[in-house]
Amino acid sequence: MAAVSMSALTRTVGRAARGLPTAIGARPAEIRRAAAGSDRYDGRAFSNFEPSTVLTLRQGLALVPDLIRRRGGGRPPLTIPLVTAPPPATAGDLAVTWLGHATTLVEIDGRFVLTDPVWSRRVSPSATVGPTRLHPMPIAIGQLPVLTAVVISHDHYDHLDLSTVRQLLATQRAPFLVPLGIGAHLRRWGVPDDRIVELDWNRSSTVDGIEFVCTPNRHFSGRGLRRNTTLWCSWALIGAEHRVYFGGDTGYTAAFAETARQWGPFDVTILPIGAYNEHWPDIHLNPEEALAAHRDLGGGLLLPIHWATFDLAMHSWAEPVRRLTAAGAGVRIVTPRPGERVDPARTAAPGGWWEIPDPSK
Repeated sequence: MAAVSMSALTRTVGRAARGLPTAIGARPAEIRRAAAGSDRYDGRAFSNFEPSTVLTLRQGLALVPDLIRRRGGGRPPLTIPLVTAPPPATAGDLAVTWLGHATTLVEIDGRFVLTDPVWSRRVSPSATVGPTRLHPMPIAIGQLPVLTAVVISHDHYDHLDLSTVRQLLATQRAPFLVPLGIGAHLRRWGVPDDRIVELDWNRSSTVDGIEFVCTPNRHFSGRGLRRNTTLWCSWALIGAEHRVYFGGDTGYTAAFAETARQWGPFDVTILPIGAYNEHWPDIHLNPEEALAAHRDLGGGLLLPIHWATFDLAMHSWAEPVRRLTAAGAGVRIVTPRPGERVDPARTAAPGGWWEIPDPSK
């Protein structure tokens, strides 16, 4: 019996570890070639402008009992409604379709830009272990229109996904705009050099009339056991007529106000509101901090992301959006369903879809 159990355990571990080296990405020596020229890089790791608390492995293990006691508290009590209409073939002047988590399809001055694309069911280097989706992607990757660019904020698995990168490589011709170091991951996965634009903070590149600025934020990186070998960032998308800010994943930082001074104000801010916790207060915005960041950025319309799709913290599923809407008096906030296209000039997506309807009404 012991031999059978050990055999089953070996098979389980083998399945969980299958493909890990490829999914983890480039080795530190490969990354270092691009990172070496940055003022934020000390030869081994990148750092934030402000001191930032990041959970250690020991602290993370100490939280395991709390996670077990949650008993699914981070999962939705309803089937998440999706909008599955395909995107338009031609981009509008300004619109955003939230596809779930940090994946959005931005339309800006007639161009399509895809942010932090993740179509995989699980955000992990393993196919069998790690957080899984709470809702399907509302559209297939093959339904995407012709993209001008793909922007990636950092290398965590819920923002940089091997399978999705390979699908975009096969179905699109757009370049990948990434912060320093992530180009090494892409090259290891087969992305050619001419489709990689790698930038340091406060550097920009123009693609088809849209300027993409790699803006500072407050987070961290890491796909293996080592952290901060690649840079993290937010993105300012600047067209001839419109400006969009994509936060990616970040904590609150004075860099928001400086970004607004240099490249704002922004017609739309796309900001994370979920996966916050008192144990990691500096690297994820809570809802009230997202509102403050939106104001710092001179934002017109706020579209919240980084909630509803993966259970990555200890708050309840709908707590981020409830807190955001409760605290957001006087702020233009739009809360679309996954897959719902928002045109700031014409529509406001209905809120409250995350609540369970009262059957007596």
